[in-house]
Amino acid sequence: MKITEVKSLESKELIEKIENAETALAKMKLNHQITPLENPSLIKAARRDIARMKTELHQRELNK
Repeated sequence: MKITEVKSLESKELIEKIENAETALAKMKLNHQITPLENPSLIKAARRDIARMKTELHQRELNK
C-alpha cells in the first residue's frame, strides 16, 4: 500500500485496515513458523505497510 492510498482513506477506514493487516501479519508469521513461506519478504512488506498506516493515523491525531 502506497502512502497516497493511505492518505486518501478516512480515519475509521484506516483503523480497520490496520486491524486487518495486523491479523493477517500474525497469521502469516504463524504459517511461516510451521511451513516456510515461498516469499518471506512478504512479512517485511506487511510490517512496513502497517507502520505507514499507523504513522499517518498518528499524524492526523497530532494535527487535530
